Amino acid sequence: MEISERAKARLTVLSAHLAVSDDPVGLEQVLPAIEPWCTSNAAPHGSLKGSLTIIDERTGKKYQVPVSEDGTVKCVDLKKIKTGKDDKGLTLYDPGYLNTAPVRSSISYTDGDEGILRYRGYPIEELAESSTFLEVAYLLLYGNLPSQSQLADWEFAISQHSAVPQGVLDIIQSMPHDAHPLGAHVSAMSTLSLFHPDANPSIMGQDIYKSKQVRDEQIFRILGQAPTIAVAACLKTAGKPPVLPSGKLSYAENSLYMLHSMGNRSYKPDPRLARVLDIIFILHAEHEMNCSTAAARHLASTGVDVYTAVGGALGAICGPLHGGAVEAVTKMLSEIGTVENIPKFIESVKNKKRRMSGFGHRIYKNYDPRAKIIKKLAEEVFSIVGKDPLVEIAAALEKTALSDEYFIKRKLYPNVDFYSGLICRAMGISHTLITVPRMAGYLSHWLESLDDPDTKIMRPQQAYNGVWLRHYEPVKERTIQSMSDLDRISLVKFPFRMHQQGVN
Repeated sequence: MEISERAKARLTVLSAHLAVSDDPVGLEQVLPAIEPWCTSNAAPHGSLKGSLTIIDERTGKKYQVPVSEDGTVKCVDLKKIKTGKDDKGLTLYDPGYLNTAPVRSSISYTDGDEGILRYRGYPIEELAESSTFLEVAYLLLYGNLPSQSQLADWEFAISQHSAVPQGVLDIIQSMPHDAHPLGAHVSAMSTLSLFHPDANPSIMGQDIYKSKQVRDEQIFRILGQAPTIAVAACLKTAGKPPVLPSGKLSYAENSLYMLHSMGNRSYKPDPRLARVLDIIFILHAEHEMNCSTAAARHLASTGVDVYTAVGGALGAICGPLHGGAVEAVTKMLSEIGTVENIPKFIESVKNKKRRMSGFGHRIYKNYDPRAKIIKKLAEEVFSIVGKDPLVEIAAALEKTALSDEYFIKRKLYPNVDFYSGLICRAMGISHTLITVPRMAGYLSHWLESLDDPDTKIMRPQQAYNGVWLRHYEPVKERTIQSMSDLDRISLVKFPFRMHQQGVN
C-alpha cells in the first residue's frame, strides 16, 4: 500500500528525532557546558550589605538581622524575635508575595519604576530589534548569546525534536469540540511526561537531571514540540486536523505554517508576519518571578519531571489576570463596540463595575517597555493585513486613559497584553500561541533551580486565624449553627433533595 505524503513527512521528522535522541555524543556537542551566569560587575546601587537593628517594643529586646549584598534579609532570621516560650517567632504576612523573593536569579531583571526589562543584562529593546527568539531562548537558558556555529546546532536540535508523539495528538483530537485551546495545550504538555519515563525522577531517581545530556534533551523536546502542540490545540478547536512541522522553516515561520497551511507543503508564510511573531515570542519569553514562572519553580522544587512543572506553569497562565489577559483585551474592546461608548466604559471602570484589561501591571508603574515595542508592531501588522475595527477603539481608549487623572494617579499604563491581542486577531492566530515562548523562561528557571544550592521544596507558612480547639461530637448530637457553604451549593444544585430535608 502506498504511503501518503503526510505519513512520509511524519516518518521523516520522527526519524530525525530518533537520530538525535539516540546519539549522546551529538547531544553533548550541540551545546557547551553551561556558561557562568551573565552578571554585571557593579550594580547601580552598589553593595547593600549591612545589618538591621530591630527593637521589639513588646519586650524591649534588641536584635541584629544581617542584610545581604543585594539588600535581602532571610525571613528565618526573624523567627528569633519572640515574646516568650509559647511564641513561635515572627512570620512575614505577604499576600500575593508583594515583597517576597523565594529565589535568587540571574535570568532577567525588571525595574517597574523606570520601565526596564533585561534578559541576562541585555535590554529587551535591543533583543527585539536585532535578535531572534531561538537566539534569545539560548541566552536565557545558557547565560550568553550563542556563536554562529552554536546557534546553527541549537536551531537544528530543536527542529529535529519538533515531532510530537502520535498519542499526544490523539489525546488532543479526543477533547471536546469546544475545548479551549489553552486548556488542551496544558493537558498535552503534561501528558508528554508519560511518553518520556526515562526523564522522570520519580522513576529513574532524583539524580537523573544531574546529567547535562538528559537536561538538554528535555529542553530540545519542549521547545521543539511546544509550537506543534499549541497549533494542534488551536486547529482542534477549529475542527481541523493537526499539521506536521516543516524542517525548512524558522521557528516562527513554522508556527504560522502549521496554523494556516492546511497541510499544503508549498504554503509560505509572509516573512514580515513571521518576523512580527518572532519579536512577540521574544517579548513574552521571560518576565522573572511572575505567577506562572513561580508555579514552575514551586513544582520543580518537589523534584517532579520537567513536563509536569511546565504543564503546571501553563495552567497558571490560563487565568484572566495573567496570560488570559491577552484574550480578555479583545473581548473588552468588542464589548465597548464604538469610540462613542468609551466615556461610559471609563466611568464604569472608575466605579469598579468593570475591569479594564491590558492596563496596569504588578511590576511596572511606568510604561511597560514591551508595550512600546508591541504597539509599533501592531502598526506594522495593520499596514500588511489591514486595520482591525477594534484598533480605533483601542487607540482612543489608550489616549483617554492616559489623560485621565484617575489612571495617571494610579500609574495605570498599557501593558504588553493590550496590543498583543489585537495583533493575534489581525494575524489570524490564537492567543494560545503566545504561551509557546514562555517555555524558554520556564525552562531557564528550571535549569537554574537544579544548580541552586539554596533550592528547597517550597512550602510557605500561613497565619492561622481559625478556631483554636474543638472536640469531636457524634453527628446526632450536633445542631445547625448556620447555613454552610455546602448547604447553599446543594440548595442550588439539588433543590428537591434539600426540600425533603426541610430546607426551603
